Amino acid sequence: MTPLRVAACQINPVVGDLDANVTRITAAARDAAQRGAQVAVFGEMALTGYPVEDLLLRRSFAVDSREAVHELARSLDAAGCGDLIVVVGFLDRDPDAPETSTNPTGGARNAAGVLHGGELVARYDKHFLPNYGVFDEKRWFTPGDRLVVLDVDGVRLGLAICEDVWWPDGPVAGLAELGVDAVLCLNASPFEAGKPAQRREVVAARVAEGGAPVVYVNLVGGQDELVFDGDSFVFRPDAGALTPGPQFIEFTQFADIAPLGRERARAVDGWQVEEVALPARPTDLVPIVTGWTELDELAQIWAALVTGTRDYVHKVGGRTVGLGMSGGIDSALVAVIAADAVGADNVYGVGMPSKYSSDHSKDDAADQAQRMGIDFRFEPIEHMVEAFVGQLHLSGLAEENIQARCRGMTLMSLSNLDGHLVLATGNKSELAVGYSTIYGDAVGAYAPIRDVEKSLVWELARWRNKVAVERGETPPIPENSITKEPSAELRPGQKDSDSLPDYEILDDILRRYVEQDQGVAEIAAEGNNGAGYDPDLIRKVARLVDRAEYKRRQYPLGPKITPKAFGRDRRMPITNRWHDPA
Repeated sequence: MTPLRVAACQINPVVGDLDANVTRITAAARDAAQRGAQVAVFGEMALTGYPVEDLLLRRSFAVDSREAVHELARSLDAAGCGDLIVVVGFLDRDPDAPETSTNPTGGARNAAGVLHGGELVARYDKHFLPNYGVFDEKRWFTPGDRLVVLDVDGVRLGLAICEDVWWPDGPVAGLAELGVDAVLCLNASPFEAGKPAQRREVVAARVAEGGAPVVYVNLVGGQDELVFDGDSFVFRPDAGALTPGPQFIEFTQFADIAPLGRERARAVDGWQVEEVALPARPTDLVPIVTGWTELDELAQIWAALVTGTRDYVHKVGGRTVGLGMSGGIDSALVAVIAADAVGADNVYGVGMPSKYSSDHSKDDAADQAQRMGIDFRFEPIEHMVEAFVGQLHLSGLAEENIQARCRGMTLMSLSNLDGHLVLATGNKSELAVGYSTIYGDAVGAYAPIRDVEKSLVWELARWRNKVAVERGETPPIPENSITKEPSAELRPGQKDSDSLPDYEILDDILRRYVEQDQGVAEIAAEGNNGAGYDPDLIRKVARLVDRAEYKRRQYPLGPKITPKAFGRDRRMPITNRWHDPA
């Protein structure tokens, strides 16, 4: 029997932009059909974008979403590919269903729609609803209880959505009893460092459990603090993962699915079963082109930061960005991320020296702007600071913080004047311990390195310079910005090391306390590669983290790249008197 050609269509939808998403999906499906596809699969909630969050609580959005899936079916038919079987993620909700205390969303479903011949011919509802980390799906959706099998001229395809393949004895096991030849899995799986390898391990386990290939299709692009890396792939029982498609860009890859001739059950305990027979459109199976090389971890992280920044700026309707450039490593890295994201011509840097700013810092900022070819200007803040200090008789910490606030006012005023979106430049280590000035360096629309610890900031800076050299370009970040000892330069001779441990030590403690939820005793015993740390140092760091929660709540959002980012990943009370007694 001739194999069935499946297209895995990796697209970048915009949450709520239903008309544009219909157009985007139609174009990708038409292209897939012209290249021989008989089935085209798109990601989880590709039609609405993901996550829609509490938009689904609005009946009007539910009505528009249901209409959009029917409009997509008609659009595909009008585009000449109505005979293509299209499987696409969408929000389904009965707009007339009553909202109750136990069902506040009126039975909303995270669904996969099967479109053919201008109609919605079948629907599968996600069964496992994640409710950890950044996910709140039990708040939003009602779980499905049906298995859906598409019989396409004798090739049997089962449907699953994201979390459904993360657990054993779930839909994949049920589909195996039904004798499917492949599982089409629609995903909206956000990026974090190490996640691609983890996905492959999970899918490998389901392939072993189900005995059939899994076609894994993920979204790509940024949505607020989430970044979807694509990384769609096919995993087969006999050959393992095929060469994956590219990460962080829209792309369509193809897989040929042959019938396995398996025995099949007619029913599966605990599940309703729906089988839909559909004809396969005629096609010529031209050779499949593969050969993408997976990015290494630093390249993945860089692509995630750039993608998140680019899509935030563009999806909120922005074009240009502005940022303060001090000559230090953090603003230097953010400037390069911004240029890679929106183009150097759209980046506007501002140097805002005070009387404590060193000449080398000013020189480094100007040097970087010249290297990158970005717009740059100096706006000294010394007279602004003097006005506040003189009027309010400020000294000490108050005098230090007013410098940051004058810089924040300057950036926001220029933003109002010129329309630039302001990028905040704080890193995760600083945010963790509260070393950011609220209404000062915490102002802005987006924070590209909010989830990047300080030690990784340096690593990424060196990596990006190395990439520039390999391309035959000028390294964008001055070496002095990378090698000099970090300082906020808010008072004479100030250094970060005056009040914080070495960043390698600090980041290890923070990783354990914030991302792994370890307590003082655990960190003291296990930190520093088992050599341990002074418990008093750990208590000091923990107190700084706990006291800074209110600042982080008011900090701009930024792309998530770690297993636990500040924000929707980690929800701690601001008013809190408990401290680890160890």
